[in-house]
Amino acid sequence: MAIVMGVDSSTQSTKVVLVDADDGTVLEQRSAPHPPGTEVDPRAWLAAFDEASAGLLERAEAVAVAGQQHGMVALDAAGEPVRDALLWNDTRSASSAVDLIAEMGGPAACAQVTGSVMVASITASKLRWMRDHEPENAARTASVLLPHDYLSAHLAASGTEPFTDAGDASGTGYFATAEGRWRPDLAAAALGHEVALPRVVGPGQVAGRTAAGQVLAAGTGDNAGAALGLSLATGDVLLSVGTSGVASTISSSPIADPTGTVTGFADAAGGFLPMVTTINAARILDLQAVWLGVDVHALADLALQAPPGANGVVLSPYYGGERSPNRPDAVGTWTGLRSTTTRADLARAAFEALACSLADGVEQLSALSGQDAGRVLLVGGATRSPALQQILPAVLGRPVELPPPGEYVALGAARQAAWALSGADEPPSWPMPGLQVLEAEPTPAVREAYLALKAAVEPWA
Repeated sequence: MAIVMGVDSSTQSTKVVLVDADDGTVLEQRSAPHPPGTEVDPRAWLAAFDEASAGLLERAEAVAVAGQQHGMVALDAAGEPVRDALLWNDTRSASSAVDLIAEMGGPAACAQVTGSVMVASITASKLRWMRDHEPENAARTASVLLPHDYLSAHLAASGTEPFTDAGDASGTGYFATAEGRWRPDLAAAALGHEVALPRVVGPGQVAGRTAAGQVLAAGTGDNAGAALGLSLATGDVLLSVGTSGVASTISSSPIADPTGTVTGFADAAGGFLPMVTTINAARILDLQAVWLGVDVHALADLALQAPPGANGVVLSPYYGGERSPNRPDAVGTWTGLRSTTTRADLARAAFEALACSLADGVEQLSALSGQDAGRVLLVGGATRSPALQQILPAVLGRPVELPPPGEYVALGAARQAAWALSGADEPPSWPMPGLQVLEAEPTPAVREAYLALKAAVEPWA
């Protein structure tokens, strides 16, 4: 039995899984925490990996690392960090993103070149911020890696040239996603001088070896890793519901959305991974639970006591502004409140707002990719809620597949490692036991009421 290791170096922690390369069975898994904050010494990730993988790494024949996207790891000529890494959720570079978009000729031109319209999360925006606010650090920067690249380099044998993959590179703002190549001129324009970038390793290829001789695969970004871990096929839509919400799909063609609603990333298997990301997802439910003085379990029970449509109560849930649509100054808006409105109605309206927001993402992906949604899969902490399990398929008007709980980013990295180890043209096919299919009677009136409110609050855009 060949054993491979998959790693998820996320914002919060490093997760490591040992997997049977033949059938994808997880044999063992461990984790170690990362420091909090939006800027972190990247060497802390190496220590977390060493802790989580101790006693496991030597059992693997191949390894791959998936990690949080966009983070800026700026290194000096000796390969040491010039400053703490700026993470995807550090927003100090918002105005830098605006400047870069203007320099590229506007949002449409930016999307056409890189696949996405620049936002604060994107690595290039962070490089520009450093150029303008920390010129000494910018001048010392000789190379730039992404978080997963930095951890892969930690694993690689001495002398291995740093490497990445198209899936993670496509989120930097200096990668021509449709062409699959770096745009070093854009990196230089952001930072103020030329900078070394890692080589891009193709899908399924061996990127290098560890010091012990194990195969190293290219690794990828976390969203591409999850897509690989769940074996998404062209047209499938993955809905991930955490604090924020993500709707992503596999496309055979590159995407360039000038509105910035859909980001046109690459995937880890040679295709593309268009994505819609919202700021407000599980936090909608968390806030509603606080207001009603219950926990999220009791909130679900309350919601299922109200009928579809929550007796006319509707919520536009942009409590902290919103990213998709781009409404940074928006606020939450309730309508339909009456003297007869109950706590159950308020709870149900929160779940329906979340479901409608996810339905927006599915619709936007289908419209831009020109392909009807295939399977819809649902992952994330909030998906354990029985209320969401009943309400989401009703709002979407279609079945939703619920995989069993698992570390799918790390599992996707393990599948990539098994692919590189095998030398095959395609990644291995791994079954997914325990998959549930969620079905419900469609409730189109719920989405119609939500869209009517969304149109009414358009001045907040």
